[in-house]
Amino acid sequence: MADFSFNKQCDFMNAIKKSVKDIIIVGGGTAGWMTAATLSQQFKESPVNITLIASSAMGTIGVGEATIPTLRRFYKKLGFTDIEVLKATNATCKLGIEFKGWSGDESAFIHPFGLFGQEVNRVPFHHYFTKLRQSGDKTPFADYSLGVQLAKNDKFIQPIIQPKNQLEIFDWALHFDAGLFAKLMRDYSINNGVKHIDSKIEQVNLNCLTEDIDCLNLENGLTISGDLFIDCSGFSALLIEKTLKTGYEDWSQYLICDTAAAVQSELVADPVPYTISHAQKAGWQWQIPLQNRTGNGIVFSREFISEDEAINSMLKNIKGKLLHEPRSFSFTPGRRKKSWNKNCIAVGLASGFLEPLESTSIALVETAIEKISSFLAEAEYSQEDADKFNYAMAQEYERVRDFIILHYKLNGRTDSPMWQHCRDLAVPQTLADKIAAFKTKGDIIKYPWEIFGKDSWLAIFDGLNFRPEFYDKSIDKFSTELLSNELTKMRNSIKNKVNNSQTHSDFLNQHCGFKERI
Repeated sequence: MADFSFNKQCDFMNAIKKSVKDIIIVGGGTAGWMTAATLSQQFKESPVNITLIASSAMGTIGVGEATIPTLRRFYKKLGFTDIEVLKATNATCKLGIEFKGWSGDESAFIHPFGLFGQEVNRVPFHHYFTKLRQSGDKTPFADYSLGVQLAKNDKFIQPIIQPKNQLEIFDWALHFDAGLFAKLMRDYSINNGVKHIDSKIEQVNLNCLTEDIDCLNLENGLTISGDLFIDCSGFSALLIEKTLKTGYEDWSQYLICDTAAAVQSELVADPVPYTISHAQKAGWQWQIPLQNRTGNGIVFSREFISEDEAINSMLKNIKGKLLHEPRSFSFTPGRRKKSWNKNCIAVGLASGFLEPLESTSIALVETAIEKISSFLAEAEYSQEDADKFNYAMAQEYERVRDFIILHYKLNGRTDSPMWQHCRDLAVPQTLADKIAAFKTKGDIIKYPWEIFGKDSWLAIFDGLNFRPEFYDKSIDKFSTELLSNELTKMRNSIKNKVNNSQTHSDFLNQHCGFKERI
């Protein structure tokens, strides 16, 4: 036998591949069925068996109704078109998120899925905009975004496949019924051979030698064995935490909101093509329009407001008739210390939770599934694969965390102690560096594994009145008059595009048979 050093032996052991013939998914919500759908497509012609265990008696957390554009890439890989999903899930189109009251009661801005302005000579547009603004120009930054202007005017068009310039670049996502989307994924999975067992899990059994998960004893009397277990059991984290004791990284020192309540209401007006996030006394309220109803909810800190008071404040801002009683749940923002521990991978709420301020819950499910699919390309995995997966998922959660903290850190509200408390909180160094680089040089630091790009950060910085002190001095060769003329052309180009676009409701009527429900 070769004479390995200790480190080389560890490397060798980490690289050993374990074959996967039976994949067991625990949990049948959006995360579970999205995972099943992707893996069932991947292993459709292979001997890998996929079983999903979920009890119909178990409820799900219903806050995943707003998405970001990555969802559209996810379902297109499965063969679904945008129109098919819009119809199947009572969905509406989402061009971004409107933040109301985050800089004071009368303030409002939109974070779009698209770009601002046109880059020139490899210098980002916002440097030209900053130079012009420092000369006294008062034109809003939002006037240079097609996505924002479409949203503000309740217009919707699908993006051009081959845009002529950056002014035409924008993207979109969906507001949808998460239960209907899970059903769509369930039907797809079962048609691809996934076995669904409707039962509760009574006991999880470990292998006495490896301490991997060996099998599950079900309430219906069955015992289910597997090679790889995917935990989509939500906050209960049945496998990854209750069984394997993986540990949790608590981020409540940065994000103080710890409770959410949700309720659906009747639709009383044409649905707008954006999510609304409205800042309140001790948190924020969301509004998500679907074709047949409106999703509402509030996220708040119980340190600064009682649950009853928060829910009552939410109800006062809902115009339509309630379709059920509000449902609330508590949470601890953070992530699992390992998303992949032994032969178990956590996906969705079992892996971690960040409040739905930027609609990232389903996006973090998508990116986990994408990585699982990649690492299981040959129906096998190693400890090295698990380590890479854990590193990437940790980075993605932390990048989203920083982006959400930014909203609170730069808030301009003065109506309650909570908002001042948020401004005073220390932030992670990665975020502190990003804020400082933008303030002093107008630079946007780009970290690996970031879901949100440069223009998303620009939208929040500008929307919350946080502006750079300097711009790239290479553009001083352009006179203020020349810049003003060129930027006016940009605005007019966007304005003409918006004026010639159909309304969001007309788009839904055309493709989904949507009829106005008032």
